[in-house]
Amino acid sequence: MFHVNHEPGAEIHHTDPFAVPAGQRSPVRRLRGRLAAPVTLWTAPGPAGLTVSSTLVAEGEPDRLLGLIDAESDLWAAVEEAGRFAVAPLGPPHRQLADRFAGLFPSPGGLFATGSWLDTPYGPVPADAGGWAGCRLDTAREYGWGLLVEATIEAVDLTEETMPLLHYRGRYHELT
Repeated sequence: MFHVNHEPGAEIHHTDPFAVPAGQRSPVRRLRGRLAAPVTLWTAPGPAGLTVSSTLVAEGEPDRLLGLIDAESDLWAAVEEAGRFAVAPLGPPHRQLADRFAGLFPSPGGLFATGSWLDTPYGPVPADAGGWAGCRLDTAREYGWGLLVEATIEAVDLTEETMPLLHYRGRYHELT
C-alpha cells in the first residue's frame, strides 16, 4: 500500500532532486546563467534545427553572426553539408517550439511536423517568427564544450516587430 497526500498543492519534491548542491555548482555556469540571452532557432536544409541561446550579430563589412552550438547535433551535420543556415529570433509564443528543438518536448512526426514554416534557401523558418537571417558558414572550431560557428549574413527578412523570448537562469522570460 502507498501513502496519498491529500493536501492541496502537494509536491513530490520541493527542489530538483538531481540538482548539483549549491556549494558544488560551477561559478562559470552560474555566471552564464545570470546573463540573459535571446532564444533563437537555427535551421538548415535537410531540414534540421536547434534552439540556440548563444547568438551574436556583429555589424560590419560584411555583417557577421556568431554562435555556440552542439558539435554532435543534427543541425551541425546539416550546416556542415549545406554550408548555410537560417537564424530566427523567437518570441514568447514560441516557448513550446524552443523546447521541441532543444530536445525537451516531444516531437511526434519530427521537429518540423507542426506549425507553419516558410521555406528559404537557408532552411525553414517559423512563418510567425517576425524575421530571419540567412547565413553562409565561414568557419567553426571547438570552443569550450561547444562549437563556435562564424558566418556571414547574406540575407535579412524582418516582417514585424516582435518581443523577444529570453533565456535567463535556466528558464524562459519575456520583457514586460
